[in-house]
Amino acid sequence: MTDYYREGAERAAGVRQLFSKIARRYDCVNDIQSLGFHRLWKHRMITMLNLPSEGVVLDLACGSGDLALLFARQQSPLRILGGDYTFEMLRVAKLRSLGWSVPPGWIHLDALSLPFRNSSFDAVAMAYGLRNMADPPRALREIWRVLKPGSSLALLDFGKPAQPWIRQSYYFFLRTIQPFLGSLFFRDAKTYRYIYESLMRYPAREGVKKLLLESGFSNVECEDLCLGTMSLHIARK
Repeated sequence: MTDYYREGAERAAGVRQLFSKIARRYDCVNDIQSLGFHRLWKHRMITMLNLPSEGVVLDLACGSGDLALLFARQQSPLRILGGDYTFEMLRVAKLRSLGWSVPPGWIHLDALSLPFRNSSFDAVAMAYGLRNMADPPRALREIWRVLKPGSSLALLDFGKPAQPWIRQSYYFFLRTIQPFLGSLFFRDAKTYRYIYESLMRYPAREGVKKLLLESGFSNVECEDLCLGTMSLHIARK
């Protein structure tokens, strides 16, 4: 089995290797591990963004494309672009969007060096992506750069519950049940052990708020979801 969590310069390679392996069953496992609630949390992201009637939205670290397609379904006048670092994930996203009258656009990119001009987007959303970045502050600065003034960023990711008994139960779940799902679906417990390992090194709620402010964002709000096991941040440029 491979250690997918790596530090420093090897971080991106480990993330790409992990998501290349789990791409085909990623949505299925997400539904199982969250009991389908991740779909409600992503609906909440869209609601909190308060999107304009027209414009361009970037779904960064779009993965299998479920959030980008949700944007396209609910906000049809908007143009949606989904970008990801892993080709296999983008391949799944493209297959999911076949047959759509106005599907999202899909692009391979590196979030640490976005291939867009300054002030290109009316909103940026990222679900379960910042935790996987080799350099989260740099990724946030890039997002700030490509957002139009007055536009917003939405971040959804795993949290660290404030209540000790919830936090310890949650960590136990991540250390035991999640690796079991990895073994069951991918014959590799470390595919989903990665969530716990990456979360332990992720600043989560208040830490992410601090990073957003340091990256130039303002009016940063944080909403705890599912007893604090998930966090939704909304920030404005």
